[in-house]
Amino acid sequence: MNNNATDNSTTLQTLADAALRPLGFEVLDVQVQNPGRRPIVVIRMDRLDEQPVTMEDLTSASRAVGAEFDRVDPISGEYRLELESPGGKRPLTRARHFERMLGLKARVRGEGHAFTAPIKAVDGERVTFDVGGEDVILTVGTFQGHLAEFPDRHR
Repeated sequence: MNNNATDNSTTLQTLADAALRPLGFEVLDVQVQNPGRRPIVVIRMDRLDEQPVTMEDLTSASRAVGAEFDRVDPISGEYRLELESPGGKRPLTRARHFERMLGLKARVRGEGHAFTAPIKAVDGERVTFDVGGEDVILTVGTFQGHLAEFPDRHR
């Protein structure tokens, strides 16, 4: 595997998704922390049925990803694998993620934009944000979005 962190994360995300999707989970984000030293691979995951992620889910997911990483050996040397639920830093990567969080604030970067604003509407792959009373419409996949406020209940 090459040393490009983006390529590594993409490869790790593909491997993790292949291990987790059959178990009913989706990979939201993969980050490699401490590159060059003993790396930590952090995988943020969610359930496909949109129910809350449990400790049992994290345990079974960790075993499945660990076995796949052991089989493929995508990282040379020692590393630590951590799986976590989305929590307050939830990445919003699909239209359905934005639909689930309608009305809540999202942190948006990309397409020449950098703002934190409420999610106003979702129409297909287009997401409308209320930025200071003005509608800003962006297409899913062309920007990075993360939840900026924690919902009062599971969504």
